[in-house]
Amino acid sequence: MTAPTEDVVLHQPDAHNPPIELDLERFMGTWHVIRSTLPLWKSRKDVTITYALKSSSNGGTVQFDDTVEYRSKSDPASSRRSRVTGVDTLVEPPEASASAAAAAADTTATEGGTPSRPAQTRFKWRGKGWLAVATSRWQVLGCSRDPSPENPHAWAVTYFEKTLFTPAGLDVYARTAEGLPEAFVQEIIAKTRALGGDVAKLAEAFFEVERSTVRGEGAGE
Repeated sequence: MTAPTEDVVLHQPDAHNPPIELDLERFMGTWHVIRSTLPLWKSRKDVTITYALKSSSNGGTVQFDDTVEYRSKSDPASSRRSRVTGVDTLVEPPEASASAAAAAADTTATEGGTPSRPAQTRFKWRGKGWLAVATSRWQVLGCSRDPSPENPHAWAVTYFEKTLFTPAGLDVYARTAEGLPEAFVQEIIAKTRALGGDVAKLAEAFFEVERSTVRGEGAGE
């Protein structure tokens, strides 16, 4: 397995506007959760999260569908996976609403360029159906320069805030079930610990999330 050739750069989850060039359209698609600190994944395997951008009018709220699929560790790889669906909504920095229009107008008027916008890295999830009352917040702490599904070396680190039902936690994403080279995964974990504070404490609890294809069982949906 070829290792990615880029440096791992991560940012604290409380940074409202981290310098991450995140192209949401390229971030969409299916990600495999290969490492996590979230206790709910310890008894599950074949965890994927699929994002699908929702269409919106110009200047409208940025939203995308969020579909989590997984199997219990005791389930055969050929079994149908359980599914949880929700919608993610971009959470803009407090100053964004007041400054975005002015900054966009200034940029367009003076440079004829594309209006500037806050980093699109922080989101609020709300469940669908009977989970509509459930909400949580999460954030991208860092990702590949090219996070698209076409890049087999793509990676991302996400942070989930504490809720009434779940503790705060971290996930490491990869675009394929095979994951990433172990040395590169360890670099990601080391960089996460280097952030310090509560994130560093969470990073001490990283564990590998089981994937059936990696174990050679084959997989079904």
